Amino acid sequence: MTKRRRVLLLCGCVAATLVVAMVMRASAQDDNLDVLKVIPENYKLVLDNPFVRVLEAHIPAGTEEKPHRHLRGVSVCMTQYTLESRVLPDGAWTRNERKLGTVYWSEASLHQVRNVGTTMSHTIRIELKY
Repeated sequence: MTKRRRVLLLCGCVAATLVVAMVMRASAQDDNLDVLKVIPENYKLVLDNPFVRVLEAHIPAGTEEKPHRHLRGVSVCMTQYTLESRVLPDGAWTRNERKLGTVYWSEASLHQVRNVGTTMSHTIRIELKY
């Protein structure tokens, strides 16, 4: 294979990868269970680019959120709070005591969350688009 053909093949592979990534990104954001569509009163879009989207979440104490989806990503706790969450359709409720500054990873999931503590939860979530 000539050098020119290898370069063309590589360019074609890169272009195909970018197209697939863009289609996957668009389909994730068109999801009717996306958290920004389901619970806009609790979640605000802070940053959105081809690689990540950053959300700011406030879940009032004593409330339960509707089922919703997140992309996989990292969360940073901005307050101390206690949540219970479950992965749908049939996951068990799990309690999480979060302290200010806690950083944790979450895989993409359809889930439900309830704030069972006495303080509002405040979290910054960085979701990966690829």
